[in-house]
Amino acid sequence: MGIRHGIIAIDEGTTGTRAAWVTADGTVGGLHYERLAVSSPSARVVEQDAAEILRKTTDAVRHAVADAREQGVAVVGLAIATQRATTVLWDTATGEPLVPAIVWQDTRHADELAALAPEWDDWLVPRVGRPVGVRSPYLTAALLIERDERVREAHRAGRLGFGTVDTWLLWNLVQGRPLATSATNATSCGAYLLGEHRYATDYLDALGFPRELLPELHDDQHDFGVTDPAVLGIEVPVVAVLGDQHAGMLGLGTLEAGDAMCVHGTGSFVDLNLGDRLPERPGLYEGALALVAWRAQQRSRYSVETFTAATGSALDWICGSLGWFPDAKAISEAAATASRSNPVQFLPAMTGVRMPVVEPRVKSMLTGFDFSTTKADIAAAVLEGIAQSVAWSLEADAEVAGVEVTSMLVGGGLAQSDPLLQLQADLTQVPQRRLRATEVASLRGAAFLGGIGTLWPDLESAAALLQEEAVFEPRLERAARDEQVRAWRARVELEVRLARAGENEGD
Repeated sequence: MGIRHGIIAIDEGTTGTRAAWVTADGTVGGLHYERLAVSSPSARVVEQDAAEILRKTTDAVRHAVADAREQGVAVVGLAIATQRATTVLWDTATGEPLVPAIVWQDTRHADELAALAPEWDDWLVPRVGRPVGVRSPYLTAALLIERDERVREAHRAGRLGFGTVDTWLLWNLVQGRPLATSATNATSCGAYLLGEHRYATDYLDALGFPRELLPELHDDQHDFGVTDPAVLGIEVPVVAVLGDQHAGMLGLGTLEAGDAMCVHGTGSFVDLNLGDRLPERPGLYEGALALVAWRAQQRSRYSVETFTAATGSALDWICGSLGWFPDAKAISEAAATASRSNPVQFLPAMTGVRMPVVEPRVKSMLTGFDFSTTKADIAAAVLEGIAQSVAWSLEADAEVAGVEVTSMLVGGGLAQSDPLLQLQADLTQVPQRRLRATEVASLRGAAFLGGIGTLWPDLESAAALLQEEAVFEPRLERAARDEQVRAWRARVELEVRLARAGENEGD
């Protein structure tokens, strides 16, 4: 047998980080996973330890590298997919994080950003693809420089490092310690000009962010430098860096305009591929965001994305904190036995609503139960709440894009739930396609992009290796579907109105 060449892929997510090797035939092996802690010490605050992210990512890579050697896989590159828009600030002299990493789910500065919206939203939406929104890594950094003594002193001394998780990992893993980021990570941070591949510096100035801290912008497929063997045990080029959802698109083969993807992880993300054109109606929904889908060879592909921030993590909370079910699989099994006339409703809004209505003050809700309600009814309502969020997200994406949805591919841990995917098919009225090994889609997608020109001639050749496992066709009549959707969205809209009325009363 000849030597097999492969790429080590990292998938650094919010609640866990993992690494594996991917070979030219699409095989994923040597997978190693490390769980990551996420804390929420107060309302609207979500944090992580950047040092833990680095340490556990490094451990995962070393395990994958060791396995590659045992299996006779010659590693020719490293590809990195990461959670997006999570802020890391560190001392470039010591390498020490100066504050907890502020996670993309964090909305602590939503009020400060809301004050900027009247002036900036109309300018940002057609150029950046999103309004001011409820979180910004750049405003976060600017306020920490102003308010935190250690951050302020590091900035004054010229030794403050800033970036999202991709920048943090590159600085630690690559020789020469580059301060760099990629298009798909920058596009999620709210100050990236979609059609120009550059920062929106006027907006950054308005946020008070120092331009000298900006990481260098690159395509997602790029030569990011060579890994430090003392850190990772290999000395290979870093050939791709991209956001985890974008890696998921590639790893599921969502390559053509009209292809949609739903990846269930910490949150549930719905992305619609637009090809090489920008959306027709940007800003139609605050929560439907235009993004670079991926960028290679100085050419951008675009997508529209809507997401529900806490779905998988909400199930973890239901199982872990409340103890209602032993694990997410048990929720799915119980839901399959629930009554078809179940009146219980669940809204997954642990960190607010944003699919596509955005209201960070809305909290999760479980309603409609009485003495006859069973645990199976609760389980079914939880899954329906996620599926309803996906359906609303897909509908919003299509309206913003002006593109008809032709297919929907699903991935992530919850994609293994048949009851959830049947609900998604019924509520979206679009067949749901689950591929084999969807749980490694982000790893495979990062490797696909990084391996173009070495392991595969193009993305289409790489995606041709993917195998379909199951298709879930809509079973619910359109009229029944419409009534189910209407009732659920009416409840969401009521919660949004109550939250906003409470704010007005407070004034």
